[in-house]
Amino acid sequence: MGNFSFVIAGLIVGFIVGMTGVGGGSLMTPILLWLGINPATAVGTDLLYAAITKSGGALVHSKNKNIDWTITGWLTLGSIPAVLLTLWCFACLHTDTSAINVVIKQALGLVLLLTAMAILFKKSLLIFAKRYANDDYYMSQRNLNALTSVTGAILGIMVALTSIGAGALGTVVLFILYPFLATRRLVGTEIAHAVPLTLVAGLGHASMGNMNWHLLSFLLIGSLPGIYFGSHMTEKVPDEVLRPCLAIMLMVIGYKLVF
Repeated sequence: MGNFSFVIAGLIVGFIVGMTGVGGGSLMTPILLWLGINPATAVGTDLLYAAITKSGGALVHSKNKNIDWTITGWLTLGSIPAVLLTLWCFACLHTDTSAINVVIKQALGLVLLLTAMAILFKKSLLIFAKRYANDDYYMSQRNLNALTSVTGAILGIMVALTSIGAGALGTVVLFILYPFLATRRLVGTEIAHAVPLTLVAGLGHASMGNMNWHLLSFLLIGSLPGIYFGSHMTEKVPDEVLRPCLAIMLMVIGYKLVF
């Protein structure tokens, strides 16, 4: 029954990630802890689970032209070096990150709750921006690219610390920096960036022994078909329906992290 529970967990989380782009670490890590997995092992296993699962989702979104590869590139330019630096600090200093994790998760939860509200009222915010923005309101492309890379670095640190943030916070950032990006492209772009980010972080944790390969195999049995169907749902579901679903997911995750 235990192995079957892992398959079902992978299926449900994979479907949610494929459709909304969020919920991987924020949902899977708590589920693994609830099922009795050691916290360090849960983080490391979840990261590689996310990398492999989101690879399937990225292929579907790429086929459906839902990925902005330029944005993905600038995010990756900042996130991968940040992950490597954070993991190197872990290896050298043997730092106990439990207290840091608590602070980061609380902060991330508050940001997600606020962003969920922003996504729900996206149309109103865009109307306000168009009405009151002047030509200098939106930053230059060079500054936007730099800010995107800095954001990627922040994501890299958070993911290496907690396994949470690749999808949830990435979605938040894309919504703020690129408010005119369609929701389905926002989801696809976030998933594409999360693949190298979680892969590098996951391999780093695996090298430190924080990995359960047996558990990973059962999670993938469920998640790969789950994310496949979820990614196809993103293409078929109208933006007016997908946006509230995304907001609800962020609310649930934010609430879990804060409370």
